[in-house]
Amino acid sequence: MKKTILITGSTDGIGKLVALKLAKEGHSVFIHGRNPFKVKSAIEEIQKQSHNENVDGFVGDLSEIDQVEQLSADILQKLHQIDVLINNAGVFKSPEPTNSQGLDLRFMVNYLAPYLLTEKLLPIIKGEDARIINLSSAAQSPVSLLALEGKESLTENTTYAQSKLALTMWSFDLSKKVNDITVIAVNPGSLLNTRMVKEAYGKHWSSADKGGSILYELATTEEHKNHNGEYFDNDAGHYGRAHSDAYDSSKIEALLSTTKTLLSTKPKINDN
Repeated sequence: MKKTILITGSTDGIGKLVALKLAKEGHSVFIHGRNPFKVKSAIEEIQKQSHNENVDGFVGDLSEIDQVEQLSADILQKLHQIDVLINNAGVFKSPEPTNSQGLDLRFMVNYLAPYLLTEKLLPIIKGEDARIINLSSAAQSPVSLLALEGKESLTENTTYAQSKLALTMWSFDLSKKVNDITVIAVNPGSLLNTRMVKEAYGKHWSSADKGGSILYELATTEEHKNHNGEYFDNDAGHYGRAHSDAYDSSKIEALLSTTKTLLSTKPKINDN
């Protein structure tokens, strides 16, 4: 069965690789990026290599709350159903450590943006075998709510690991609240050969295709259909345990309460 699949952060890296794999299978694939020229180029390249014209895309900067809301509106205007949403976009290093609201870029792009985007798109994520795949990481550490709120400054490594645990905690909570949608958090593999990893560490352990392949499998194959609310560790090659905080209901509740407050706060307008 051909599906409609949306992949964030898919103009390069494992997002682009899985987009191509899915397009070659004849699915309708929608990619996303913040640079309109890269989005257009990626669409054309995937169409050509896959011989599939049903490839399109959206432009949106996930580092700003209002732009995530606009992206959501653009998607809702164009699409009436999404079978699979892959929240793949992520950031480690960035020229600016925070966005216009003073929120850490890693928390914003890696956690708050997919949370908000998914919440907005939930009404159209449906179908016989609907799935949400959230890109976690082997790097997971306890979330500082002060850091999430932009009131505490931490290192890039620390906020990256905290943002990925936050995403995993939310994924597990979401899996209990949605009907007929399989929600899976995945570590696609440590130090894959991608631009983000090169910028962060200058080295890699595995090919990017290792990550692209597992995303393809999680999004489409029958064997992953009944793993709602679970964590796939692609370093180990099977489902496993995430950080213990991902199973702590009180910590999840505190995280989501702070998250909702943050996302309901409108950016301050500069009068100058």
